[in-house]
Amino acid sequence: MAGSLNKYFSHLESIVKNLPHKPGVYQYFDDKNKIIYVGKAKDLKKRVSSYFNKINSISGKVQMLVRRIADIRYIVVETEQDALLLENNLIKKYQPHYNVALKDDKTFPWICIRNEPFPRIYPTRHVIRDGSVYFGPYANVRLMHTLLELSRQLYPLRNCSLVLSEKNIRSGKLKVCLEYHIGNCKGPCEGHQSAVDYDKSIQAIREIIKGNITTVARQLRELMMSYAAAQEFEKAHYVKEKLDLLDKYQSRSTVVNPSINNVDVFSISTTGLLGYVNFMKVMNGAIIQVHTIEMIKKLDETPEELLEIAITEIRQRFESVSPEIIVPFPMEYEIPGISFTVPKIGDKKKLLDLSERNVKYYQLEREKQKELVDPEHKTRRILDTMMKDLRMTEVPARIECFDNSNIQGTSPVAAMVCFVNARPDKSEYRHFNINTVEGPDDFASMEEVIFRRYKRLTDEGKPLPQLIIVDGGKGQLSAALKSLDLLGLTGKMTVIGIAKKLEEIYYPNDSFPMYLDKKSETLRIIQQMRDEAHRFGITHHRKRREKTAMSPQLTEIPGVGTTYNMKLLRKFKSVKNIRLASLQELQEVLGKSKGQLVYDFFQKKEN
Repeated sequence: MAGSLNKYFSHLESIVKNLPHKPGVYQYFDDKNKIIYVGKAKDLKKRVSSYFNKINSISGKVQMLVRRIADIRYIVVETEQDALLLENNLIKKYQPHYNVALKDDKTFPWICIRNEPFPRIYPTRHVIRDGSVYFGPYANVRLMHTLLELSRQLYPLRNCSLVLSEKNIRSGKLKVCLEYHIGNCKGPCEGHQSAVDYDKSIQAIREIIKGNITTVARQLRELMMSYAAAQEFEKAHYVKEKLDLLDKYQSRSTVVNPSINNVDVFSISTTGLLGYVNFMKVMNGAIIQVHTIEMIKKLDETPEELLEIAITEIRQRFESVSPEIIVPFPMEYEIPGISFTVPKIGDKKKLLDLSERNVKYYQLEREKQKELVDPEHKTRRILDTMMKDLRMTEVPARIECFDNSNIQGTSPVAAMVCFVNARPDKSEYRHFNINTVEGPDDFASMEEVIFRRYKRLTDEGKPLPQLIIVDGGKGQLSAALKSLDLLGLTGKMTVIGIAKKLEEIYYPNDSFPMYLDKKSETLRIIQQMRDEAHRFGITHHRKRREKTAMSPQLTEIPGVGTTYNMKLLRKFKSVKNIRLASLQELQEVLGKSKGQLVYDFFQKKEN
């Protein structure tokens, strides 16, 4: 065993050494004999050993978990699939602190086919194991009611609570109700419908609920043709109306090629400490079930790990036995008899795209709901994400970003923008005119600006930012660090550089840059600050150049400011042409009164 294991976990060494090379589930207990983590493994010995042998290379959260382990117990199973199911059941039972939490406290309804003579079909939220058949659960309640309404229109069934035993029907004590007279029931209570005929309707409805629309349509079509062949045209027309209703429903519900049958589709979206997984069940090209769950990460789980957990949980919950699962990326684990597909083109890719749109929409809705309840939720989430992405030890509540601006070394300036709680604080923006640098030297300019900024903050006792961003690569970053070192501020703030070309993030003393996800909120905030600093600096630089370019003669005209002077220069190109311009020409550019002032000024000069 590694030295780290001997140092911290010598009492667990014998347990880890004797673990078998078999698939199974392991459980970590704390010193109070409480389960704090449940995991599954293809190879128990290799998986559990990895926690201890790599203690110095794993994340801080996992290190915290490992240091709380007081005991290890395990269960050996036959296959990895058995391990997945057992892990899922144990997590739901014990809800360990360090396992991913599934936020889904809703009780979804089911369609129940009651275990009784002449079964009733109805929605329920209570599953009773009395031999009745349940379909669901239905996250989309509207879809469930649509299926029930379609079933009632196609196959009239009873909805009363009478006990329709053979003895009760023969007794003649049961009487038909209004539902029979208006055509919603065929009257099995008085023997107008046989149990065999009723069961045929139940079987057809079961196929519709399961999504096997094609099977039911084929049976109706055959029945219609048999009635027509026997010249029972009224019955044939009645069946045709049912067939038209079924075709109408199928055309509305089919989203891809009907040849795509009995397929599960999963997609995932993650942000900060949360993950969202969308599930769609597809039968004959139609989506018959849709559900999205929210997952809370505990140990910085990857999207692959979250999706693996979600697939096991959702397929178990919805009792799915689909032989094919469509996913957005290859999966490392295997399920016997199940194939994973990562589509690139075609109808299956369309299904995956639809699932990904669903999960993104769900994520946005959840964020909006949280912001309504807690307006600062989004800010905290962004700051927590930035702290994690940028490997910081404290939340970057205050961030300052610097950018240099000069054209061929003329009028060099720098700009600093400040974001507080991930929002611009324009009252804290600052301009800097470069005083000690001659020519286009970005490194020296950055060194001067950083020194001036943080010397002033320390002299005035004002709070320092948690994060400093400099626009540029290693050179600008080194210049900034040099000034901070002179001020004795090294290590008190996180300092990074961002290079424009590939959006590379540079850290002090790192040979290679870090690349953030192009869609991450952290990179978006950094880019926003970099662009804002550039805009703010360019605006100041332009004003300074304009002021520098202004002729002293023009600035001497009383009542005529810089804006009017620039209008004159743009129109007449030089002070000489302005001096020779007529009063009318000047007034056309500046207006009557200002034009008169400029004209009088140059007339006095000549006289």
